[in-house]
Amino acid sequence: MAEPFDRVRASDSAQKLRLKRQELSSLAIPPGRGWEPAGVAMADCLQEHPTTIAGVIAKLQNLQSILDDLPPSRANNRAAAFNNLYLRITRRVDEALVTHATSPEFLELLDVEFAKRYFIALHLWNCDDDTTPDVWEVLFKRARDEQVSPLVAAMLGVNAHINHDLSLALIDTWDGMGAPDEDDDEVHPDYLVVNDIFYEEIPPLRKGFSTEWQLAIDGFVGPLDDWSQRVLVTVTRARAWEQARRLWKLRADPDEFEAARLTMDRAASLLGEWLVVTDRFVTDAGEVTTTGWRLLRRMWPRRRQTGEPVAPVPPGPAVPL
Repeated sequence: MAEPFDRVRASDSAQKLRLKRQELSSLAIPPGRGWEPAGVAMADCLQEHPTTIAGVIAKLQNLQSILDDLPPSRANNRAAAFNNLYLRITRRVDEALVTHATSPEFLELLDVEFAKRYFIALHLWNCDDDTTPDVWEVLFKRARDEQVSPLVAAMLGVNAHINHDLSLALIDTWDGMGAPDEDDDEVHPDYLVVNDIFYEEIPPLRKGFSTEWQLAIDGFVGPLDDWSQRVLVTVTRARAWEQARRLWKLRADPDEFEAARLTMDRAASLLGEWLVVTDRFVTDAGEVTTTGWRLLRRMWPRRRQTGEPVAPVPPGPAVPL
């Protein structure tokens, strides 16, 4: 017999997770929620939810044009980095409806419900609504923060979308089409089609978003990075499926369902903050190493091609370490 859901314990866990997250970051929400001066355009874009994957793609394209025009500079907004990745993946899913899906109705409805969660989060944030999921707040409040690399910004969005939104989108999809049978699951293979799309798209996208030092690390570990991200995609999407099955059993009790959802949100948001901390460490370490290397090159005697020694190059301006 399955263990009954403990709402009090879940609520306590959610509170502890939030406190842990606040220990990592107490970053304030920026004025205008970070979308200014495009708050009105964002609101207009998010007024209606699409009902087809073609509509999802059109809305993501509209959002991309809005986000690309936001500070800190053209096409450099960190929320735009995730939206760009999401748009590319969604286009591939659209192609898969024809080429790979055995149940295209399920895959398209899941894609629509999945995107709706992202659009709702954007709308809540734009309306200064405190019910914006914590995990999306981790990305949105850093939309103008150039200290967060585009790669990690995209990862923050993926973290929010898979570790929070995907289970909820599955429940909404099952609510419309019926939950899959425990033993004879006809739609799960189509769910796994998206894994294959991620496997193909993540490596070039990762390289496109990476900084100089992230590329150096990527080159050093070789195919290990691709393999580890394939495993990560497999594990996180499998976990989302199982989490949806557990949440499905709680849907009749709104209080229990919300307590479980909130715990899931807080756990994913804590993971997001850890991604930011790790990103800062790698970036700072890379900058220090690069600065030190340049300083050594200025101080080290150069030699002519003939091998004859020449005087050391006069040192340039002091380089802070």
